[in-house]
Amino acid sequence: MGIEGVGARVARKEDKRFITGAGRYVDDMVVPGMKHAAFVRSPHAHAQIKKIDVKKAQGMPGVIGVLTGKELKADGIGNLICGWMIHSKDGSPMKMGAWSPLAFDRVRYVGDAVVIVVAETKGQARDAAEAVEITYKELKAVVDASKAMDKGAPQIHPEADNNLIFDWDIGNADDTAAAFGKAAHVVKMDIINNRLVPNAMEPRAALGHYDKAEDHYTCWTTSQNPHVARLVMSAFYNVAPENKLRVIAPDVGGGFGSKIYIYPEEIVCLWASKKTGVPVKWVADRTESFLTDAHGRDHHTHAEMAFDKDHRILGLKVETQANLGAYMSLFSSATPTYLYATLLSGQYNIPAIHANVKAIYTNTAPVDAYRGAGRPEATFVMERMMETAARQFGVSPAELRRKNFVTAFPHQTPVIMCYDAGDYAASLDAAMQASDYAGFAKRKAAAANKGLLRGIGMSCYIEACGIAPSAAVGSLGAGVGLWESAEVRVNAVGTIEVLTGSHSHGQGHETTFAQLVNERFGVPLDSVSIVHGDTDKVQMGMGTYGSRSGAVGMSAIVKALDKVEAKAKKIAAHLLEADEGDIIIENGALNVAGTDKNVPWFQMALAAYTAHNLPGGMEPGLKETAFYDPSNFTFPAGCYICEVEVDPETGVTEIVQFVAADDFGNIINPMIVEGQVHGGLAQGIGQALLEGAYYDNSGQLLTASYMDYTMPRAGDLPSFKVSTSNTPCPGNPLGIKGCGEAGAIGSPPAVINAITDAIGSNDLAMPASPSTVWAAIRATKH
Repeated sequence: MGIEGVGARVARKEDKRFITGAGRYVDDMVVPGMKHAAFVRSPHAHAQIKKIDVKKAQGMPGVIGVLTGKELKADGIGNLICGWMIHSKDGSPMKMGAWSPLAFDRVRYVGDAVVIVVAETKGQARDAAEAVEITYKELKAVVDASKAMDKGAPQIHPEADNNLIFDWDIGNADDTAAAFGKAAHVVKMDIINNRLVPNAMEPRAALGHYDKAEDHYTCWTTSQNPHVARLVMSAFYNVAPENKLRVIAPDVGGGFGSKIYIYPEEIVCLWASKKTGVPVKWVADRTESFLTDAHGRDHHTHAEMAFDKDHRILGLKVETQANLGAYMSLFSSATPTYLYATLLSGQYNIPAIHANVKAIYTNTAPVDAYRGAGRPEATFVMERMMETAARQFGVSPAELRRKNFVTAFPHQTPVIMCYDAGDYAASLDAAMQASDYAGFAKRKAAAANKGLLRGIGMSCYIEACGIAPSAAVGSLGAGVGLWESAEVRVNAVGTIEVLTGSHSHGQGHETTFAQLVNERFGVPLDSVSIVHGDTDKVQMGMGTYGSRSGAVGMSAIVKALDKVEAKAKKIAAHLLEADEGDIIIENGALNVAGTDKNVPWFQMALAAYTAHNLPGGMEPGLKETAFYDPSNFTFPAGCYICEVEVDPETGVTEIVQFVAADDFGNIINPMIVEGQVHGGLAQGIGQALLEGAYYDNSGQLLTASYMDYTMPRAGDLPSFKVSTSNTPCPGNPLGIKGCGEAGAIGSPPAVINAITDAIGSNDLAMPASPSTVWAAIRATKH
């Protein structure tokens, strides 16, 4: 292990520019002649558009163009699509309603884009947008998925009767019914996973530039996968031919899934640039982000778990209603199906599982993958059920879990997944020791003496990361492959460029990917450049989501490094007149094993390009490309333990201790991994205690600003105790599992389990705000 190589706690290379304000985001981009856009958005959740009058807006100062959906349709711009086909259990395909980038006949949620105004300044564009006169015929709206299927509910899309997108199931209903028939105990729960707004630090933005002379389009956008954006905008939305469209995602300030998708604004800004003849830039304000960024979660679930007399799990039945909002976003169909129900086995050996998922349209913002994407929802169901079962049985929550852990690998679950490696008891033991689980009773008594209620809660999560393999996901309905690409260029002076399809939006790729090169070749980190985010510079790749950058993205880099290493050794062996098998690379040189003969890395690289003295038949240069398609998902897992104190007079909850014990497989940079865990824990605790998106019955978002939507602050969080164990993943060359989403997956049930333990009531919904907790305490007393 080198000083800067794999396993080293190297400070992030990219942070200097970020913390000194030198980062370059879409909002920083300035193109000659650039103008500014504002969108006119629907104030109604559901309405027919009767008339759009743009004359007044067109005559206002600075206005260059005012464009509508009818013009967009006339130019052949296509509807937004969902890229993962799901079939209902009767075999019928999902009911995908039309989503025009600019609505022209009907609006379906507050914030639906209707008109774009382009003007000299942002202020002028906004003023003119307010002058656009739109006549609506307001229609009845529905925001609750359970009510959207009721008789008499408004029909949101003509394609979807009763607003049902699909009625999907997984597992074996007969086997599960038989398991319940043998049960000694059955635990039942109704569980709500609250809707969230992603709230990345950087709002979404787009800059579209049509170059008439070149007949070429460039889109700067806040994207987690620019190549997929280019593919979809060319192949499905007809914005531009793929060879005439460049998509650039520069520095991106957080994504959490919400920047995977292609939104109306990117499409419309590119189209508007061609229509108006000027580059068009749009940057969301925070309220636009609240209204229109893809929201997360929003599941209503009824779950039943069957146990035998010895408290071993026999079967699990789950029925979930998933609110997908007004339109199907790009991967929305996969989130409550193959990313959710396939993880309902948790860490447990469950012989029979059957899950049914109904996806439903409502007059709310579209819902798609948000950090964890289905895995947090599955974990919340499983871990609330396990804690509740332990309480009903009067047994230790830890020991009930331990009794039911999967202990032999590989383990095939009844819901597709095959767990390849793990040691769940190790994480449980580590968390219990770090939290002094055995000493909790003493701390509870001390809190009671102060008039406080103290509780402890546990969560044992598992997730599936590195979404894969392409053939498998294709058979399940995915519209794209889920491989990754890498190109490694060794320049003539020995510096190295790594071109990766794995886009970074806060994960630290510029550091960890360079550490991988340092480990292999011994070159300094500063001599390694990581290039990503530009479809004209980087070979096609599939982007960053699902904690796949390490397991999939870095595996592609390893394959390219293998090819570079093989050629470098051939060159060095020729230069040193040695056998290729005797060449070893260390400390930035290629050495002949057992001798003092070597050639420095930079001299070998120069020889590759001068080409004066290469082995016979060898091509000059030193540049290699690789594509990696994983053989299986990876399965990070862990145990989280939360301890809280609740003031019974106010309902205020304080997290007094939070312990995270994770198994991420092999780790490249422990410091970066810890940062990812901390961030995930903050988001998961935010969901459990503070965050929730709420609409009124007319479809107005009541939580459309930070005045009403509560984000966690430092004072809401304890100092986390984090640790890792390691069962390497056998499915990729680095043994990596992934770490980016774990904290958000495992923490919400740990928090809610702790609060319900403290207050003696199992009936508690997220977010567990002071008023919610106070009411639950009062209900318990009565």
